[in-house]
Amino acid sequence: MRKLVYYVGVSIDGYIAGPGEEVDFYPVGDDMAAWINERYPETVPTHLRSHAGLEDAPNGRFDTLMMGLATYTPALDIGVTSPYAHLRQYIASTSLDEIADPGVELVREPLAAVRELKAEDGGKDIWLCGGGRLAGALLPEIDELIVKSYPVVAGAGVSAFSGEFRPTLFTPTRRESFGNGAQVTWFTRGEGGR
Repeated sequence: MRKLVYYVGVSIDGYIAGPGEEVDFYPVGDDMAAWINERYPETVPTHLRSHAGLEDAPNGRFDTLMMGLATYTPALDIGVTSPYAHLRQYIASTSLDEIADPGVELVREPLAAVRELKAEDGGKDIWLCGGGRLAGALLPEIDELIVKSYPVVAGAGVSAFSGEFRPTLFTPTRRESFGNGAQVTWFTRGEGGR
């Protein structure tokens, strides 16, 4: 069965973006960027892959992504309607009327959609790309977290998870550290976590 994996960057105080969806305050060092490009090349947007030398890189961990409208909007703002054309893309929104790009599917019920995707035979895992409200709604289906923790305090912004109070246990299984002070930690859903 495929897994839903929340692969996300967070500040020390638990924000995935600033109040205006900013993400440029994260200190990404060259060693960390190279590590991400080698292990998770599919997480680099299609329109940036040639700049990173990844235009022909095969998908590693993920072949599908689910993201919320706030995560999708910055791509639309620069005229990119299919930010991850090398993946199956699903945008969860109740306010968007339609998506003009045939490579991107609009989803009204993300929990049901994720359950269907996870039940598919074969394939790679599903990347929960963001944002915090969507992660909160999909928490019952998140199997693994891959958290890029950056040594910066944001002070305000978009929380990694938002929604109802629902303590859910995850167990750390591995950690990598980088020269910029950032760490990547893998967590799997703990006992009784569903």
